[in-house]
Amino acid sequence: MYILRILAVLLVVAVGVGFLVYALTGERRYLQLSFRLLKYGLIFALILFALLFLERVALIPL
Repeated sequence: MYILRILAVLLVVAVGVGFLVYALTGERRYLQLSFRLLKYGLIFALILFALLFLERVALIPL
């Protein structure tokens, strides 16, 4: 779980740096990179949360 937290912090920093570099240089490729990182990070987080939810549901005895 610690590795996922570290990866989440690195993702936020990378997206922030991408937006900052875009603001300073005006090159759209940094903005596109930031949005791509953000999109894949959110997709990964949703999949992870879904798996954690399914794990909790599977542990409830019927």
